[in-house]
Amino acid sequence: MPRTTRNVSVGIAVAAALTFGVTACGSSGGDGAAADEKQTLTVWAMGAEGEKLTDVAKEYTKDHPNVTVKVTPVGWDVAHQKLVSAAAAGTLPDVAQMGGSYLGEFAELGVLEPVDTKKFDEKDFFASGWKQGEVDGQVYGVPWYVDTRVLYYRTDLAEKAGVTKAPTNWKEMQDLATAYQKKAGTKWGLSIQPSGLDTVQNFYSFLYSAGGEIVDDKGKVVIDSPEAVKALKEYGSYFDKGLANKSVQPGYDVVKDFGNGRVPMFFGGPWHVTLLNEGQPQIKGKWAVANVPADASSVSMAGGSSLVISKDSKHKAAATEFIEYLTDTEGQADWYKRTKDLPANTSAWTSGDLADDANLQVFKKQMDTAKSSPSLSNWTEITDKVDQAIAKVTQGKASAEDALGTAQSQIESLVK
Repeated sequence: MPRTTRNVSVGIAVAAALTFGVTACGSSGGDGAAADEKQTLTVWAMGAEGEKLTDVAKEYTKDHPNVTVKVTPVGWDVAHQKLVSAAAAGTLPDVAQMGGSYLGEFAELGVLEPVDTKKFDEKDFFASGWKQGEVDGQVYGVPWYVDTRVLYYRTDLAEKAGVTKAPTNWKEMQDLATAYQKKAGTKWGLSIQPSGLDTVQNFYSFLYSAGGEIVDDKGKVVIDSPEAVKALKEYGSYFDKGLANKSVQPGYDVVKDFGNGRVPMFFGGPWHVTLLNEGQPQIKGKWAVANVPADASSVSMAGGSSLVISKDSKHKAAATEFIEYLTDTEGQADWYKRTKDLPANTSAWTSGDLADDANLQVFKKQMDTAKSSPSLSNWTEITDKVDQAIAKVTQGKASAEDALGTAQSQIESLVK
């Protein structure tokens, strides 16, 4: 297999696979049953998606009575280990939900069936969503839903501070953060994570908007580039100036402080719309979302999940038809109504709330430029080094140049 990057979890999975007598490149189950034969399709989906998908499967089988769809909800806290164990034992479900951070690892193990690109057209999906399913130029996952981050800000407090429009660039965002504190009396100007696991997810909006990356498209580590250094200096300046809290507790939920006005701005995902509407009704009409303030451009991170088919599945035709049902225009619009997950298929955004809701259209515009992470099997290990670099800067223990220089060396040893 062409990929050479490895991490601990892949090594464990490969060792387990060999123990069970499964080769690291898997074994094809052949064509298996035709789509119209009587059969049972096994599907694993994670978290809330697993619960909701059971209802969708019931609807699907009304028009496909020959297929029984058995959905198993899997908690995100155990999802990775269950998938690794199933891959090693050759018992992966026919269809599984996978985030971008998983796909590189399982594609490398050779347990995923390549996507039939004659049935699924890249042009139907957000580019960054499609890219999450690609590994070494081969597509293994069909985008199911997407996710990105935008800027949430208190409009009422902005007006109190003398600002009547959303910030569009870094200077305007920091000016607004300062005005919130000095003129509107907020405790902080902006909530961004100072340290800890996945701090990088807050940093991506700065890094990508400056034109920086961690690892470029050619596999070269570039986290110490001038663009990345500029981004980390800007990120760190919020802590240096007392605009952001440098001692945020693990598990901190910004929603409450956004509601009480201690925090007037934060970067959040689409689920925050529901959390604010339901949990902070007192500020209805007093907040808005805006695209990530730009430096070189406005670019946010791309997340979400894809649907994959096991290479060993005996039901690939039926699995493909089920994925088509979930990812076509109608299926995607229905899934949004059930879950509020943002559709990966762009045609689903042309009608209903997805077309009419101004907040949702901000997310759509952000997805048009959003950037997905490389499908490297040890991406979590790589981003941990960036988390450490960010923490050094936000805590005043190192300059951006020195912190990212260290991260550059560490990550180069992980990417070979």
